[in-house]
Amino acid sequence: MTYRLLDKFQDLFDGKIYRHRASTNGDWVAVELFEDLRTLARSTKYVANVDSARSVVNLGNVRVGIKERRGDGAFGEIVPNIKPVPGLGYVVKRAPIATLEIGIEVKIFSKAMNKQMDRVEGDLEKQARLFKSRGSDAIRVAIVGVNRAAYTVGYEGDREFPTTGKAGFLHPIQEAEATEKHVRAVIEPLYDEVLFLRYKATNDAPYPFAWEDKKDTEMRYGALLARVSQQYQKRF
Repeated sequence: MTYRLLDKFQDLFDGKIYRHRASTNGDWVAVELFEDLRTLARSTKYVANVDSARSVVNLGNVRVGIKERRGDGAFGEIVPNIKPVPGLGYVVKRAPIATLEIGIEVKIFSKAMNKQMDRVEGDLEKQARLFKSRGSDAIRVAIVGVNRAAYTVGYEGDREFPTTGKAGFLHPIQEAEATEKHVRAVIEPLYDEVLFLRYKATNDAPYPFAWEDKKDTEMRYGALLARVSQQYQKRF
């Protein structure tokens, strides 16, 4: 089985400049998890709800009538009397949702990880509490990318900022281990599933991408899908 989420994550970097400030990066990755769950087909309830369009993806990532911070992926019960829309190349249909069944938050550490730590952890914490608020039984999933390249380049407009290995400009590999350990300790109690995607991307021409351990990444993601399927079967 080819995992669409992993392919989409790789596509953010492979052969192109990665722009860390692009607000839709997480959305494009998160939506693929719902497709992978349907392809795996371990939960009969999930398959039935997807195929009947009883449950759909909401690309606005909010529930109708409720003000809330948006997550990166929102799947839930469709608003009654709304016609779902098929997405080109997707099985799971799109429409506004009334309830939240699976919520996903995606964060990517590409460079300057220590500088981003407080903000990223704060966002993950707030989103986890929001997913659980209002009596929701939503399955909460966090996906955290951590770059482990020997060096990388960041971009602000046309300006390039390569890492140097010195304080304040550490290479990704110098920060990756501590970053994952710290984030894991903070957010694992808040989410049903936390997946760290360990990758290497220098973000300079020809913009190569590699998984630190592709087989391990596929195994850990596949196990997550199996567990989410099991939880969906129990909760919904």
